[in-house]
Amino acid sequence: MTKIEAPSNCPSCNSVLNEVNHLLYCVNPHCGEKALKLIEHFAKTLKIKGLGPATIVKLDILHLEELYALTLDDIAHALGSQRLAVKLLDELERSQSAPLNVLLPAFSIPLVGKTATEKLSKVCNDIEEIDYEICRKAGLGEKTANNLCNWVENYFYEVSLLPFSFKFEKPVTPSATAGVVCITGKLVSYKTKAEAHQVLQELGYAVKTSLTKDVTILVNESGVESAKTTKARDAGVTIVTNLNQFIGE
Repeated sequence: MTKIEAPSNCPSCNSVLNEVNHLLYCVNPHCGEKALKLIEHFAKTLKIKGLGPATIVKLDILHLEELYALTLDDIAHALGSQRLAVKLLDELERSQSAPLNVLLPAFSIPLVGKTATEKLSKVCNDIEEIDYEICRKAGLGEKTANNLCNWVENYFYEVSLLPFSFKFEKPVTPSATAGVVCITGKLVSYKTKAEAHQVLQELGYAVKTSLTKDVTILVNESGVESAKTTKARDAGVTIVTNLNQFIGE
């Protein structure tokens, strides 16, 4: 039986590999393959269409600042297509509006994902306010807080000149200017309750998942007089049997 020898050096940059929990890692921050993967993850997180692995290689970039410094001519020359260049440049310009809630997870900081940044957005305005204390106040775990603070202190300078605001987008609490709605049973007007929730919130309704005391409208399109419907009716809550008709669609 042939014995397989584990590699001691990175096949991309030839740096000595580090073993952590029986797994080998390249810790060279300038490793070409590693840089490509980081850009690939960045593009996927920000949903930059047309910036897949093959395109990144063609563009011959290893750093995000190079990506946002590309001109239309640069991209067209690399991709051999003016049409694709225009589309990609539009995508890059669109991505610049990404709030810090989306941007931080795109930088591949260990344990820092969407859940962590949404928590931070409730207690923090921008990247300059991030420190260990604010991370813990937001509810981040010790390792996550340490990873994020270490990145801010030691690596943020590498991307600080990118064309982003580095500000958090604050979570929006739906107002109840039009009323408070609860949906019970299966819907007919919409495929999912989530879709109906979004429409109602855009029209100024607050949406609750249960029949709380502040509910003023109960949507029941099932035709079944459930216990929840009876309770709502007895409480003087408006019962809606056709949501589209109710909102005027």
